[in-house]
Amino acid sequence: MSQPEAPWQSIAGRKQQEQSNAIPKDWIIKTRPAAHRNNVLTIPRECGILSAREVELTERYDATALVQELAAKRLKSVDVVTAFCKRAAIAQQLEAIARAKELDEHLDRTGKPMGPLHGLPISVKDSFKIIGRDASIGYASLCYKPAETNSALIEMLLQAGAVIHCKTNIPLTLQALDSHNNVFGRVLNPANLNLTAGGSSGGEGALIAMRGSVLGVGTDVGGSIRIPAMCNGLVGVKPSHGRIPYAGQENGSVAGTETLGIRSVAGPIAHSVRDCELFFKAIGDLEPWAFDPECVAQTWEQQVVRSALRTPSLSGHMRRLRVGIVKTDGITTPLPPIQTVMEEIRNALKSNAAIEVVDLDITSLLSQCQTIANGLFGVDGANAAFDLMEATSEPISPWLKSRLRRKQSLTAERIRDLQARRNELQTRFLDIWKSDGGHWKDATGSASNMDVFICPLAPHPTPAIDTWNTVSYTSSFNLLDLPAATLPVRPIRVSDLDGKVPDQDSAPNGWEKYNRKLWDGDRSVFLGGTLCVQVVSQRKQERVLLQALTKLQDSLAVLKEDQAVKSKL
Repeated sequence: MSQPEAPWQSIAGRKQQEQSNAIPKDWIIKTRPAAHRNNVLTIPRECGILSAREVELTERYDATALVQELAAKRLKSVDVVTAFCKRAAIAQQLEAIARAKELDEHLDRTGKPMGPLHGLPISVKDSFKIIGRDASIGYASLCYKPAETNSALIEMLLQAGAVIHCKTNIPLTLQALDSHNNVFGRVLNPANLNLTAGGSSGGEGALIAMRGSVLGVGTDVGGSIRIPAMCNGLVGVKPSHGRIPYAGQENGSVAGTETLGIRSVAGPIAHSVRDCELFFKAIGDLEPWAFDPECVAQTWEQQVVRSALRTPSLSGHMRRLRVGIVKTDGITTPLPPIQTVMEEIRNALKSNAAIEVVDLDITSLLSQCQTIANGLFGVDGANAAFDLMEATSEPISPWLKSRLRRKQSLTAERIRDLQARRNELQTRFLDIWKSDGGHWKDATGSASNMDVFICPLAPHPTPAIDTWNTVSYTSSFNLLDLPAATLPVRPIRVSDLDGKVPDQDSAPNGWEKYNRKLWDGDRSVFLGGTLCVQVVSQRKQERVLLQALTKLQDSLAVLKEDQAVKSKL
């Protein structure tokens, strides 16, 4: 005798059917990919649904180029949005095309773009509220509860002239590093279906990798923008809290809870650094503090710009970009591919006369971050999440089964103590940027501050589904509220799978044991992934970070060229 259907199963079935029904029949793939095919990135151009022109629109341009072409009337928003909607093929596509037509008519009538993102299709994580649409964040119990107001950032994107053409999938509870929920299923990595697409902005990462979106917006409280960007070989930027509006999000918690722990932030995921800069500039110039009271009253032009970005110093010498290299967090030793790419980066940057490289050991600080972060992540003991799941008898996702359980909410005294320890670490961290703290000097003998530092995003390459290890390499910078970005370097290659993890003098911790287990298994699963690094700047210095990213991207292009040569041999 079959078991009766649980409430969540009925709700999920209805939502999936609605999603399927919203896709025009001639946009549905007639022939499914072969079962053994793991890389599906090229299917949109092979399936016959997109015209040659639509393939060109979605693959030739980045967001910055599209905005320029749209404003110059060389492209129509309706054509661009339709092309991306075809690739996205999700529920919001018909409404998006209607808005695109309105924007084209506005430009024809007035001769002026609606705003800095006029006509550009942008995808957003499901946690953003859009009037008339659910922000279910994968909970069956939050389905069929359409938002009555827009999130602050949605209002700004619409004012900027963007077209919100779809919302993207996330993990149940928003606390997983693999994006799976019971309502919409699992996000797959299009470069290798065996690899995780990351979380919690996994849907954004996968969609942008497939070029179903050219610019997306995720959120990040422990790595949720940077990790999906790494898993999908993209650029992703986590700002400091207060730079980009976050107000009006659905996160499944009781209102006000987020102010007690680590503050989540919103930021872009894209194919290029300049598209992320386009996003920050557009939002900054529209005065985000008028939409979210926690935002800093500072436009893009008013933000910090460092002389480090290749301008003459007072002595007449060129002030070089000073970049720190951080090889480990002192908790989990990076696997050989991560060690290799960090050394390649160090050597490539040292050969650039415009960059000064500083070897930086901050393990004494980073090793303290994870304990504090874990404590602040558990402010409410996950009780709100379990209440939402139990309301419809919904099971917990696989990655979370051994990692999340109900606990007592933290007491006010415990929260106070954790915040005090966090504040102390933030203050101590200030010294790593200072010339008198690091005792480094430039080529002229003058002391100078460090601009950014580079470190791993994880102690392993992009792993198989449901096997991500630790977030200590990313959550530390949420705890410290430092802007941080994912920068793709090169694809992982067969030769990266050689090497041995050095023996340790002392007993390894749990994360170390798990990391070694990943390496001792089938290493070929890592193939298809992209080796990326994390770039970190001082608090509220997003413009410095983005300008440094541009210089670093140019300097590290040689590593991609070397990879291309080796792949032909």
